[in-house]
Amino acid sequence: MASGFGLNGGPSRCFPFWQEVLACYVVNTDADNDSGKHKCRPVLEDYYECLHHKKEAAKISALQAAYRRREAQTPRDQAPSAGEIRSLGLLDRKAEEVDISAASAIPRYSSNAPGGETMAEKVGLK
Repeated sequence: MASGFGLNGGPSRCFPFWQEVLACYVVNTDADNDSGKHKCRPVLEDYYECLHHKKEAAKISALQAAYRRREAQTPRDQAPSAGEIRSLGLLDRKAEEVDISAASAIPRYSSNAPGGETMAEKVGLK
């Protein structure tokens, strides 16, 4: 099951749990009698949880679901109203007033060229 070696060569993260499982089996079972295995069930569950994290994942998903339910039930206290958003002046303004145009936002070669030459002059077409 567990070799005891981690990815970096040291002991794996679940190796101490595996040692507890083996110690429990050694103490509670014999070569002739396996009836003491049921005493090792909690230790074995701890080892499986270390390997697979199923209980942890279930707990996290339950917490997230409860958080989302609670968040949906309570309205946002600090949410701005539509009137407050309009008062910022972002919705009713025209593009000319805001001075946003796609052509002026994109840099051209002539704006970055040394001496203001165009790309056609650089290539030798003009």
